[in-house]
Amino acid sequence: MSDTALRGAEADTSAVLGIVDGLVTYARANLLLDPRDEDWMRNRMLELFNANEELCSRADLLAKGLPEDVPEVLLNNDEVMGALSALPSRVEDEFGRLRASDGGMEAMQWLYDYGVANGYIKLAQLNRNIRFNSAGLVITINTAKPEFTDMRKAARGNSVGGSFAQCTICHANEGLASRDKRTLRTAQVELDGSPWFWQFSPYGYFRQHGICVNREHTPMHVDESTFRHLLDFVSQFPGYFLGCNAALPRIGGSVLAHDHYQGGGEVMPMQRAVAWKRFLLPEADDAVLEIVDWPATALRIRSRNSAQIVRIAELIRGAWSCYDNADLGIASHSDAGEAQSSVSPIARLISEGDGSSSYEMSLILRNNAVSDQYPLGVFHAHPEYFFIKQEPIGLIEAMGLFVLPGRLVTQLGELERALLAGNALPGNLAEFRLAWDEVRADLGEQAVPDEYAVREALRREVAGICRRILGNIAVFPGHAETEGFLRELGFVPLSDGAPSEG
Repeated sequence: MSDTALRGAEADTSAVLGIVDGLVTYARANLLLDPRDEDWMRNRMLELFNANEELCSRADLLAKGLPEDVPEVLLNNDEVMGALSALPSRVEDEFGRLRASDGGMEAMQWLYDYGVANGYIKLAQLNRNIRFNSAGLVITINTAKPEFTDMRKAARGNSVGGSFAQCTICHANEGLASRDKRTLRTAQVELDGSPWFWQFSPYGYFRQHGICVNREHTPMHVDESTFRHLLDFVSQFPGYFLGCNAALPRIGGSVLAHDHYQGGGEVMPMQRAVAWKRFLLPEADDAVLEIVDWPATALRIRSRNSAQIVRIAELIRGAWSCYDNADLGIASHSDAGEAQSSVSPIARLISEGDGSSSYEMSLILRNNAVSDQYPLGVFHAHPEYFFIKQEPIGLIEAMGLFVLPGRLVTQLGELERALLAGNALPGNLAEFRLAWDEVRADLGEQAVPDEYAVREALRREVAGICRRILGNIAVFPGHAETEGFLRELGFVPLSDGAPSEG
């Protein structure tokens, strides 16, 4: 070997050793690496780097970011970060220790921070997503999430071949190399006496978005036990909400084979919405039921008595699951006898002014019927809005946080440039004609609208269409019809704190 080649090899080796040292320092500070395991970890890292030509070829560049921080290219390397991460049992022990000493929310915060530190939670990617508030909604454009217009394809993607996992959310995915789950770490949770586990989403839609999964691979369902589970969870982790999809095809959620819930640390727009009218059930008068002033058909139960909330929620669920109204086009079952109606429940704990807490359970009434006019769903986004959103409207979007496809980044940018230039609607965006005309009307007679005005008008338009989509999924055309349904169940309106005459 020539002197030049030798010096180059020595430089490469030095750079790799520098990276390895930096990674070990990082793991000790952030990933629970025991100092007694440092030499072992250095050798494990050397083995990985020597087997990975891409990492070795970038060694000089990578070394500049260590040990103070880990470059994104390494955080996204599941093999490297998985090897640096503590074993699941060690992570779980630390979660349990923190939960016992500091409470459930401190433990969850630590687990979230751990997922960011080991690269499982793609924080840099999440921060690149577009997010804005408009029309009382939160709109996000998620560039990491694929758009599924055929939900059969989405559902087929839930199987995991060549592994112990029966689906993509089974606990057996923890550490699975073929799905880049080496860095996944979970926390065991008991709900109403049964074993579940929590994991954060790598591409979360909102603050600390995660899922709570039944340890047993059993199909999704919504019944009385679901309500008990959700309320038990928010009792243990009072800073989170937890809810689930309606467990029916076509109305959100592609993983129907495995029972799970989702939630996190953000207050959703629907949860901020005011009540249109309040009701009491005479035999359960320590709970208040509200019709939420919301485009979708949503109810909200509040009480300090969790058992009463479960009772009322199950009464409504049972009645809605067999409710038929031909005049309103509502059929609880298909011609083949398949169930079409269910609810999406969402629980959270509300702090009262006196320092106590109340439980809140929201119920979104859903129906997945189809027709010749609406083959993807009668209570689904209507075809004229597919250019914004064609996928089923699931739990999170029904609550007012929309997750729109990444293609909109390019498409809205092209519309913005055309509006600024005073050009016609681009021919390749003909499906945006409705939005184009409405945005131009919104901008009015501005001769040369500025960039900010155009962008804000486009955002208002997108949010306005999303709000109309929420109206599409409403099973009752208005609050009066929702009230009629509740009166049939024995609910009476409240007036000045007492039942009003109906």
